Amino acid sequence: MSSTLAGIVFLASLVLALALVHVPLGDYMYRVYSSERDTRVERIVYRAIGADPRAEQGWGGYARSVLAFSAVSVLFLFVLQLVQGRLPLHLNDPATEMTPALAWNTAVSFVTNTNWQAYSGESTQGHLVQMAGLAVQNFVSAAVGMAVAIALVRGFARRHAGELGNFWVDLVRGTLRILLPLAVIVAVILLAGGVIQNFAVHTQVVETLAGAQQTIPGGPVASQEAIKELGTNGGGFFNVNSAHPFENPTAWTNWLEIFALLVIAFSLPRTFGRMVDSRKQGLAIVAVMGIIAVASISLTMLFQLQAHGTVPTAVGASMEGVEQRFGVADSAVFAGATTLTSTGAVNSFHDSYTSLGGLMTMVNMQLGEIAPGGVGSGLVGMLILAVITVFVAGLMVGRTPEYLGKKITPREIKLAAAYFLVTPLIVLTGTALAMALPGQRAGMLNSGPHGLSEVLYAFTSAANNNGSAFAGISVNTEWYNTALGLAMLFGRFLPIILALALAGSLAAQGHTPASVGTLPTHRPQFVGMVTGVTLILVALTFLPMLALGPLAEGLH
Repeated sequence: MSSTLAGIVFLASLVLALALVHVPLGDYMYRVYSSERDTRVERIVYRAIGADPRAEQGWGGYARSVLAFSAVSVLFLFVLQLVQGRLPLHLNDPATEMTPALAWNTAVSFVTNTNWQAYSGESTQGHLVQMAGLAVQNFVSAAVGMAVAIALVRGFARRHAGELGNFWVDLVRGTLRILLPLAVIVAVILLAGGVIQNFAVHTQVVETLAGAQQTIPGGPVASQEAIKELGTNGGGFFNVNSAHPFENPTAWTNWLEIFALLVIAFSLPRTFGRMVDSRKQGLAIVAVMGIIAVASISLTMLFQLQAHGTVPTAVGASMEGVEQRFGVADSAVFAGATTLTSTGAVNSFHDSYTSLGGLMTMVNMQLGEIAPGGVGSGLVGMLILAVITVFVAGLMVGRTPEYLGKKITPREIKLAAAYFLVTPLIVLTGTALAMALPGQRAGMLNSGPHGLSEVLYAFTSAANNNGSAFAGISVNTEWYNTALGLAMLFGRFLPIILALALAGSLAAQGHTPASVGTLPTHRPQFVGMVTGVTLILVALTFLPMLALGPLAEGLH
């Protein structure tokens, strides 16, 4: 079977599997967030944190709860990393010193669901920090994103309401009823596939066939790998992430990890459709996600298999930086999926991709990671784009735009536009500052367009809470740790505040009955309009910078 055909079969099997679980998982999540009953474990948690599960919150209270929980999480993880030398299961000889700047960057990274890593995982973080710090944030940061998405959907579904639900209930249910059970299942399957799970603090030294010595690290990998993908986190236990055989041993575990990082985000539109009492609306949203995702991944695969670009290539494909056990096509699917979501996990070296292949990984993030995006955050971004689309359509016909029976007034469109613009502003400002400072330009491994691509990718990844890296750039410096940490914070919480404010504004409205002038938002016409508006907005925002970076390199 040719590489191209194998890649098509690999991608098609993923699409089929995601389609099969879309309805049952989406319906299950609908029941989780709509249920009036709490489990015994949940009631214990509510008492422990002092939360009243029956008390609902307005958008301001919901936002304050998100920010307070995240602030405490950053502080806890920051301190935990700095004192890990006094804790059990700590590595004896860390390769990278955990400075306050690096601890800050890492704490912000994992709390914001970015999982950007400016260190080597297996030789820097002790096992206790990996489990009690990083893995825990993998669960709760994903649950925060899902909670915000559900709050926004309630804004569309409710009428004349001042409340959006209870953040603490949504957080606990998302963690205990959705993420934890799925993570256990995926972890067991990964264990069967060869992913390791142990508490070996001291690395094992073995003799190689050539007579040299090789150090083999250990750790609780399978448990972290499962939630790393399911929660679209991406932080690897090992430095080379999912290219490491202890994290991703075989071609079928590679397929499973891609499926895991896509499955919740692609099922949430079904949950949305059930909550607004219109399954067709959910189908329209997932159709937009699917069209963009398949097109993007197919182009990435094409650019890598055709081997056009400046990267040294093997016969028929770009093999530099690609694991032999996965091959070019499957690695391209992984790269597309991980950048279309906020996962950021990698099983190949994006810096070694062809110019146009690397371009696609950046464009995927610059779309706002909405196809399907991170768990929760992808659905939020998609619904914001739907609001912008009906506003544009309303301008064309001279009518007040409506979406799901809600009028899009100047207040709503201002919030939606601010949501869309805040992340590009962070990306472009951060890139401009880094390129303007001689000391920061010196951190680039490459000069010219590829060097610019390294910096642009770093800020695109940080601000969009992706966490993958183009590499080739030294980011473990005080300036980059601080600047990228701020990009992660603002890129995560400013959009959350704007989305919740929009939800509150929508929930306060009544319901506007559809009329002959109402744009149908469940038909193929609307799917095409949302797709077109998304691509046009991103092109207008980022095309000049992309022209100076990967496009210039590809045309060189």
